[in-house]
Amino acid sequence: MTKIRGAVAVVTGGSSGIGRGVAEQLIAEGATVVITGFDADRVQKTATEIGATGFAADVADEQAMRDLAARVIAQFGRVDILINNAGVGPAGRIADLTLADWKWVTDVNYYGVIHGLLAFLPHLRSNTEGGHIVNTTSMATFLPLENLGPYAATKSAVHTLSEVLAMELASEGSQVKVTVMPPGPVRTNMRTSLRNRPEGSDGALSDVDLESAPGADQLRWISPRESGAVVTEAIRTDAFLALTHPEWVAKVDERAAQMRRRFERYDDLRR
Repeated sequence: MTKIRGAVAVVTGGSSGIGRGVAEQLIAEGATVVITGFDADRVQKTATEIGATGFAADVADEQAMRDLAARVIAQFGRVDILINNAGVGPAGRIADLTLADWKWVTDVNYYGVIHGLLAFLPHLRSNTEGGHIVNTTSMATFLPLENLGPYAATKSAVHTLSEVLAMELASEGSQVKVTVMPPGPVRTNMRTSLRNRPEGSDGALSDVDLESAPGADQLRWISPRESGAVVTEAIRTDAFLALTHPEWVAKVDERAAQMRRRFERYDDLRR
């Protein structure tokens, strides 16, 4: 089991949404928390409000993340928990997207996680009691939605990366554990993702408010703090999956059943 009380935790994308909710829950359970984000003013404001330490850093910038790790180690001496949470979720049809669209979403959602691992994994592995890594993905990994191609693709990549990382850490006998959180509907600021897009990087992506989409009122929307409680439970129990919406299992089962039918079909043809 990963201990939270007394741990030093780093949360990317921690100034709002799920990141803030996770940070608040970690603090409530006795962790010392560092939050980071793209907007320095927002990071400092949130850090003051929740009792965290705030360091601005762009997850899409490898050197910025390495500098962040150095600052955390210099101030706290170690890191025990890494929450790779920063992400963007704009919408656009694949046929309309530019290369700049793909690069921006990939830089944040996928390479943001890679940069976090490059910066912090060596410190986690050097801890005598190990540590924990949580990567935020999406239910779109299991149930992709139309118009969210880059988002679903990058989140799926992070999910698979996390599975492989968990296997490799286990095979080397490491005490560092890995969790993936594929949240369902959570009330966040994801609908304003474009505010963080670099200038001069125009494309066909646009912000989308999923809470106002048709049928959204039929879904169970949870708060960021509720998602934080799911994450800390998974950390405490060393669970690989931190699931916010277990009621969606029927939809996932149906997709798995379709795959099984195709496997059985091709098995019949082979005979």
